[in-house]
Amino acid sequence: MNQKPSTVALRLMNLYRQQHVILGGWAAVNPIFIADATDAVITELQNMPAANFLIAHIANLRSGKTPMDSIAPELMPYGGMMTETAPSISLTESEISELRTALDGFKTDADSLAKIQSMNVVKRFGQEWQVAIRAALAGHSDLSEKWATVTRTARAFELWKIANDLLAAPISERARAQIQAELPEYETYLPMFGDAGREVLVKLRTYISSI
Repeated sequence: MNQKPSTVALRLMNLYRQQHVILGGWAAVNPIFIADATDAVITELQNMPAANFLIAHIANLRSGKTPMDSIAPELMPYGGMMTETAPSISLTESEISELRTALDGFKTDADSLAKIQSMNVVKRFGQEWQVAIRAALAGHSDLSEKWATVTRTARAFELWKIANDLLAAPISERARAQIQAELPEYETYLPMFGDAGREVLVKLRTYISSI
């Protein structure tokens, strides 16, 4: 399916803004920027607020100025706030031990996710809990890998809710564009729900082709 340049531009902006929670980071999203940012998409980005940094980043990637696994510090989304605070985040030995126990028993289901989110060590970071804990566990490779499973599970349930809410509402061009922009994520995460997830994915694909 050929997507409209405006839809692709929105998807690239979403990837740029959400890089900090995407497994693989810049190394994962930068090839997508290179492949999908056609001249028409760049034109659409020029008409979007706050997209000038992404446009400059794509230019740097194409010229070789920026490595494919990186980004120039001055072009970081949110002014680099998501990463600048990372070095100052530390956990006590007790909190590390508590997290280790929870992660050892973690399963990719709603109950396990709710248990993680209810922990005091997690709740104290508010909405930034995924990024903050990931930063705090940077020196514990075994726990970092398990934490990546938690963040993937959290994103899967978030997309599950969004998808079902969109499907329950009247069809609209805005919802269609949103689904198109986020379809790669839906295709990645919804299969985690087995047949039910694959069924929702089919409905989403039907939804965006029905207008």
